[in-house]
Amino acid sequence: MRLLISIGLNVLITVAQVIGGIFSGSMALISDALHNFSDVIALVISYIANRLSKKEHTLTKTFGYKRAEILAAFINAATLLAIAAFLGKEAIERLIEPVEVRSNIVIWLAAFSIVMNGLSVLLIKPEAGNNLNMRSAYLHLFTDMLTSIAVLVGGIIMKYWGLYWVDSVVTILIALYLIKSSWGLMISSVKILLMFSPKELIIKDIANDLKTIEGVDCVYHVHVWQLNDDSIFFEARVIFSEDIPISSFQKKLKEMEKVLAKYGISHATLQPGYGDDSPRELINQE
Repeated sequence: MRLLISIGLNVLITVAQVIGGIFSGSMALISDALHNFSDVIALVISYIANRLSKKEHTLTKTFGYKRAEILAAFINAATLLAIAAFLGKEAIERLIEPVEVRSNIVIWLAAFSIVMNGLSVLLIKPEAGNNLNMRSAYLHLFTDMLTSIAVLVGGIIMKYWGLYWVDSVVTILIALYLIKSSWGLMISSVKILLMFSPKELIIKDIANDLKTIEGVDCVYHVHVWQLNDDSIFFEARVIFSEDIPISSFQKKLKEMEKVLAKYGISHATLQPGYGDDSPRELINQE
C-alpha cells in the first residue's frame, strides 16, 4: 500500500513538473520531472517484484521469484544511469546557449516536489533497511527530494540575480549525483545476479572452520552465492577421514550447518565422500 501511495504522488509530481518545465523553459525542472518519472518506473517495478517474491515455489520454478527484487534493483539503477547521461548532454548544450527561464514557476513546482517526495520517503523508509529492492526505491525518492532542493535554489538565484545559466549547472549536478548514487546499487545487484560470493565471506576461512570438526579431512569444490538480499547458499564436497555410516554423517551435518550459520549461510548442500583421490581444489577451475 505504501508503494502504491508513493507511485501516485510521483505521477502527480511528474505531470506537474513536465507542464511547468515546458511553460517556464527550465531544463532543470524537466530533468527533475524525468527523475520523478524514473521514480514511478522504479516504484512500479519494485511493487511488482515485491509481490512476485512472495509467490510459492513450483516444480518448474524451484526458487520461486526470489530474484525478482534483485532484477528490479538492477533495472532501477540502470534507468538512473541512462537518465543521468541524457540530462548531462542536454545541460551542456543549454550551458553553451543559455535561455531565459520563468523562475517563479520553477520555485513553486520545486517546493511542491520537495513536499511530495518527502512524504514518499517517510512512507518507504521503514521497509528500506534490509531489502535491496526497497532500498533502491527509497534511494530514488530520497535523491529526487535532494535534486528538487537544488532546483529550488537554482530558481531563487535566477529570480533575484537573473543568472539563467544556473539552470544548466543544476541539471549537470543532478546528473552527476544520479551517477554517484546509483553506481553502487548497480554493482551490488550485478554481483548477486552473477552469483559472486558475498565480499564479506572468506571461503578459505569457512573451509578451515569446517575442517575443525572431528572426522572432516578436506573441504573442496566450494560454491557460495546469494539468491537474493538475505539468502546465502553454500555447496561443497566434504571428505571424511573414516568411512562413516549415514547416521553419523547426519550428526556431522548438523555440526557443519552450525558452523556455516555463523557466516550467515542459510542453506547448505554438502556432498560427503571417503577415499576420494580426485584433485582437491578449493574452487573448481573446470
